[in-house]
Amino acid sequence: MRQNDFTKAGSADNIKQNLKIIIKTQTKRMKKMMKGLVVALGAALMMPTVVKAQDKFTVSAKADFVSDYIWRGQYQNSGFSIQPNLALAYKGVTLAAWGSQSLTTSDGAQEFDINLSYGIKGFGIMISDYWWNGVRAPYGYYEDGHHFEATLSYNFSESCNLPLTLSWSTWFAGGDDNKIDDNGEAKRAFSTYIYASYDIACPYDITLTPSIGFTPWEGVYYKRAAVTDISLKASKAIKVTDHFSIPLFVQAIVAPNDPGHAAANGDGKVIDKTYLVAGFSLGF
Repeated sequence: MRQNDFTKAGSADNIKQNLKIIIKTQTKRMKKMMKGLVVALGAALMMPTVVKAQDKFTVSAKADFVSDYIWRGQYQNSGFSIQPNLALAYKGVTLAAWGSQSLTTSDGAQEFDINLSYGIKGFGIMISDYWWNGVRAPYGYYEDGHHFEATLSYNFSESCNLPLTLSWSTWFAGGDDNKIDDNGEAKRAFSTYIYASYDIACPYDITLTPSIGFTPWEGVYYKRAAVTDISLKASKAIKVTDHFSIPLFVQAIVAPNDPGHAAANGDGKVIDKTYLVAGFSLGF
């Protein structure tokens, strides 16, 4: 090998060594840059989510069309009805107006309710103003025309992936003179309704929901502690297009204790009432 060949070989070895150093240095820099990019990207992704969850104002509305209106085991003399709902939500607080209007009977229930609620991590609290006297009295008659209720609820799906919901609702003001004292006078009953429901996922995206309602003492629901309603509901969203579907449900309801029968006959006997209700919803 000639001298020039040795020189070329040495130069080539130096170049390779320098390239290895450069590559190693640049690799370390790239790793640092990637770590910084990941951290920055993570922060960028998280920040809008937090802001959106805390600060986003939403408006939603829907209308339920039901074959009949049964509320906590009580028949509302309504027949086929439309039940609209308008809700404004911000930072976990929701203000909603809900109504029910019979489409088949002129003297059926005409209801207008206002609900103020707050929910966080499965817990919910709600204050409701019920008003059923739309066909009989002006809205401003508060002495016994309105019924004010406080509700506490918890959905176990948030904590242990159990699709169980429990709630406790008590009337605390308004027309709740549903308890008769020893002098035969009506007094506030603090009428209370306890409710439990469990969602069961079935094939073909059908949800089956058994539920039960109970009142622990004398009040608007019955003259003593009693089961007010037992139901089984099947629901499914019927897909119309890729961006639009119609929720549909069918519900079988048994009301073991009918307060209307007890009030009319004064006997408080158990009388079974059964209902089969269907409905669908349209909304945004």
